[in-house]
Amino acid sequence: MSNQIEVETRNYEGAVPSTDAGARTAKHRRWAILAIALIVTAALLASGIRSRIRTGKILSTETSQMAVTPVSVVSPKQTAAAQEIILPGNAEPFINSPIYSRTNGYLKQWFADIGAHVKKGQLLAVIETPEVDQQLEQSFSNLNTAKANLALSEITKNRYEGLLKTKAVAQQDVDNAVGSYNANLAIVEAGQANVKQLQALQSFEKIYAPFDGVVTARNTDIGDLINSGSSSGVKTDLFHIAQPGTLRVYVNVPEEYSQGVKVGMTADLSLVEFPGRLFQGKLVRTAQAIDVTTRTLLVEIDVNNPSGTLLTGSYAEVHLKVPTPASTFLLPVNTLIFRSEGLQVGVVKDGKAALTAVTPGHDLGDQIEIVAGLKGSDQVIINPPDSIISGEQVQIVRATLPGDSK
Repeated sequence: MSNQIEVETRNYEGAVPSTDAGARTAKHRRWAILAIALIVTAALLASGIRSRIRTGKILSTETSQMAVTPVSVVSPKQTAAAQEIILPGNAEPFINSPIYSRTNGYLKQWFADIGAHVKKGQLLAVIETPEVDQQLEQSFSNLNTAKANLALSEITKNRYEGLLKTKAVAQQDVDNAVGSYNANLAIVEAGQANVKQLQALQSFEKIYAPFDGVVTARNTDIGDLINSGSSSGVKTDLFHIAQPGTLRVYVNVPEEYSQGVKVGMTADLSLVEFPGRLFQGKLVRTAQAIDVTTRTLLVEIDVNNPSGTLLTGSYAEVHLKVPTPASTFLLPVNTLIFRSEGLQVGVVKDGKAALTAVTPGHDLGDQIEIVAGLKGSDQVIINPPDSIISGEQVQIVRATLPGDSK
């Protein structure tokens, strides 16, 4: 019994070391868990710090990028040596004349209607002038009477001059005879002049074409009362004749192009009735003065029209190639900056904006000419911000070269 108790006691004492080892294992486990937790916490802290640092760098980069204004630029386009302008013009005949009567009467007959081609001196119409005919007959009678009186006074004068040599008549009688002869001579000359005048009026009974041309209007008919062109009453042209072999085209050139328009330059005409076809003309003269009302220069362009293809009175578009200065550039209108300093554009130089004053030329709608202030190598900002100033950092995001499509 005592042995059994001793054995059990020994077994109990032997179990004590086993309990200490478990405690130590549990303690080590707790330390391991704590270490792992610390490591995980440190890793999470490090990851958060790195994320914050990375986010800060990205934010700083984005802030720096946003501080630089993004811009699109375009290069100035050099204008051509000659700029074509299109202006309206009216085609008129080289000679255009209304035909009036120089005597009063009634139209007896006409011989040319509208569209007729007539030659110089061709008979156009005949007018009946009974009053002129009667006056002419009366003037002939008066002239014959005056001639008879002149012949009688001449005989008397000669007779008295012969008697004076024999002292048969007084000198006074001779002087009276000579004076009577001279008076009758003057009456005869006046009668002759009156006859010639009435003959001239009678000759105006026939209307002749003054030049080769085309009858463009006939404003009378048989039996119409004709008033002479010299009378104070209502005057109506009997005919209208035009010479269309050469057409005069009058064009009003705006003042800004007036210095480039010179006598001798060629011009092309286009008409709606001839699509795709051009007629060449030559600038023959200018008015040499600007019209103060329209601020235009009147020029005349002559166009040969031997076959009469072009009709007088037609509307034509005249194409003129006007020389332009060599330093002229074209820019889109959305590059302009309007401020109190005057017209400016923004030019990118070394990554910075520089506001440059420019001198405008012709406004072409979506484009404008710049005659001073630009160079061909400049990069001009399109749609510049209202707040842009010289020296501001900018970044080019898109560049458009001359001739690129919009």
